[in-house]
Amino acid sequence: MRKHFAGLLCTLLILSITIISWKPVGFIKSNENITRSFTAKELLEKYIGNVYEAAHLQESGMDADVFKKGLTGFLNLKIADKLSQNTSILTIVDFNKSSREKRMWIIDVINKELILNTWVAHGQGSGDDMATSFSDKMDTHKSSLGFYLTDDVYLGKHGRSLRLNGLDEGFNTNARARDIVVHAADYVGKNTIDQLGRLGRSFGCPAVSPEVADEVINTIKDKTVLFINGNVSNYSSKYLDEDLAANFLSAQNGTYVANL
Repeated sequence: MRKHFAGLLCTLLILSITIISWKPVGFIKSNENITRSFTAKELLEKYIGNVYEAAHLQESGMDADVFKKGLTGFLNLKIADKLSQNTSILTIVDFNKSSREKRMWIIDVINKELILNTWVAHGQGSGDDMATSFSDKMDTHKSSLGFYLTDDVYLGKHGRSLRLNGLDEGFNTNARARDIVVHAADYVGKNTIDQLGRLGRSFGCPAVSPEVADEVINTIKDKTVLFINGNVSNYSSKYLDEDLAANFLSAQNGTYVANL
């Protein structure tokens, strides 16, 4: 009798555990939908964080807030139809960093890949090792902050060079008149850092090492985004509209935000 009673208790216990742990398929699916249902702003934050992590940008020294600005601008410029149709290239230069650091990043934001991280010079008028002063005025030899659209390649006094169009009124729209371009410079690289304790400086151009100049130019030419960041309190740009970027992402049906 006791054996039968013990067996019945075991059977009831097994059934109760099974009932408690089992959930209808619809219930599970509903929970999954809840976890994947984000507001537009949350989606933007998750997308930026996802690219930042997948491309290992923190390990390369990229500041997360600077990347957020650059990627927000990329999305706004995509919305404005200013980029070449299939581009996924975003270049960020962070002049908050010492010239001894590799402070230019070229990123494929759709494939979430860091293509290149390298040295880049700032203008003579902007400072020595650190760039602390910026201007869009002629003959200042200073770097200019903000969003640029890359243009065509030409042969100039620095060899093969890439023209830039400044997009932020009051900050960089004189780039063409000032001949602010991407070009190779012998004073950019480890040898110069070893000799001077810093990179050499340009007349305001984001100059790069001759060893990577062709790769940089070939990768970012023809209407891709270049964002130059610096430590100034008065910088503003219409391309930093997070609401517009967030709503754009929400409407993309996974083109940009797959695998979040």
